[in-house]
Amino acid sequence: MLADYHLHTSFSDDSVYPMEDVVKDAIEIGLDEICFTDHVDYGVKNDWDSGKEVIYRGGEPLANVDYPRYVEQIGKMQKLYGDRIGIKLGMEFGVQMHTIPQFEALFNRYPFDFIILSVHQVEDKEFWTQDFQRGHTQKEYNERYYEELLNLVNHFQDYSVLGHMDLIVRYDKIGVYPFSKVEPYVREILKKVIRDGKGIEVNTSSHRYGLKDATPSRKILQLYYQLGGRIITLGSDSHKPEHLGTYMKEARALLKSIGFEEFCTYERMNPIFHAL
Repeated sequence: MLADYHLHTSFSDDSVYPMEDVVKDAIEIGLDEICFTDHVDYGVKNDWDSGKEVIYRGGEPLANVDYPRYVEQIGKMQKLYGDRIGIKLGMEFGVQMHTIPQFEALFNRYPFDFIILSVHQVEDKEFWTQDFQRGHTQKEYNERYYEELLNLVNHFQDYSVLGHMDLIVRYDKIGVYPFSKVEPYVREILKKVIRDGKGIEVNTSSHRYGLKDATPSRKILQLYYQLGGRIITLGSDSHKPEHLGTYMKEARALLKSIGFEEFCTYERMNPIFHAL
């Protein structure tokens, strides 16, 4: 089984990759299953039909997924290509504590197969712009990131896996903060994830971002395994054709070296296990 469970299309405001092209390309490179996980980030983005002023970034409108068209288009793709590749309905929820009610309402609107819970902002401050890090020490912004993630897993249940769990590393200009300093947070997060029957992903974008470690790090993956975690998905976090399905062999080899024997796909929020 070859599956890519973190894909962005033109329904995400940071991609112009047409959904049908993703499906055709996935078939071409031999994927057995894909799950679309386009972006929703309440707090910093409005819904496309909210009636609120549209915010622009780099000339492009900054908005959440057009939900009805998105679900309709995935249904169309399933009908057109479902005999050649599995296609699942997912989203990437960029949740913050104060946006939980909005995500709970959205989750209840559609029959999702899979939801990635990610932290892209804290207190409506973006990581990639350095707004979140600015004015804080490396210790402060790293610990605040994991504190938010711990609070989220304790208060939000409508998800399948945690996305790029140590995302803050990607945007830390000082360097990688010592794992030993955040390990207590990570341990509690993973214990809660496991108790709740949730999982984590291996996000292969670490390769194209030039990171020295996996995302999440090998130490996080090892700790998850040691604590008994076995639900794990593989995703390229693709936004362009050249990202699709990349570095999956490397991710599988990494997981095997740690001791994992299986990875998961999903159907109606239930994990399905496959041999690595």
